Amino acid sequence: MYKDYIGKFLEEQNRITEQIIAEQSDVINNMIEIVQDVKKKKGRVFIIGIGGGSGSGSHATCDFNKIGGVSTSNLSDNPTLFTALANDEGWDSVFWRQMEMHHFGQNDCILVFSVGGGNPNVSSNLMAAVDYAKKQGGRVIGVIGNDQGHTAKEGHAVVVVPLKHDDRRTPHTENFQMILNHLIVNAIATDGTWTE
Repeated sequence: MYKDYIGKFLEEQNRITEQIIAEQSDVINNMIEIVQDVKKKKGRVFIIGIGGGSGSGSHATCDFNKIGGVSTSNLSDNPTLFTALANDEGWDSVFWRQMEMHHFGQNDCILVFSVGGGNPNVSSNLMAAVDYAKKQGGRVIGVIGNDQGHTAKEGHAVVVVPLKHDDRRTPHTENFQMILNHLIVNAIATDGTWTE
């Protein structure tokens, strides 16, 4: 019943993969080098995302710490603090205020997992976090699904997942958040050495 849909979805995923390899391999390389530099300088990676991006961030936090050996926190994983900030200081504060509490600095970076990447109407909290990171001299990397979002425009190394159809922007973007999480941490763990 769903075989046609299955084939088309996975074929579309393959086309996106091929396009990313052709057009954004340098961006991914830069992301890995930034994370490796953060690790070398004993900095931290702070992952920020809402909804699916938050869930991807929880998974990636485990992998970055355990596999990559990079000190990493997902800033939506503490619901008590997250909701207290949202309630008491406003939605825009939920990420940048935690970065401030953790003394975010020039050896640190944020990793944004978002479909839109932040704009004044949706996920303005991402905009605030990106701007705070840059103000503190830190770096901004991300995996997003919109080249018009704030993260794409202001980040240092941001993969924009190519759009094939708007109905599937979210699933393909969130798929690549996990693919690139696994790519980055395993590249760091192996120092880029591929084994057959």
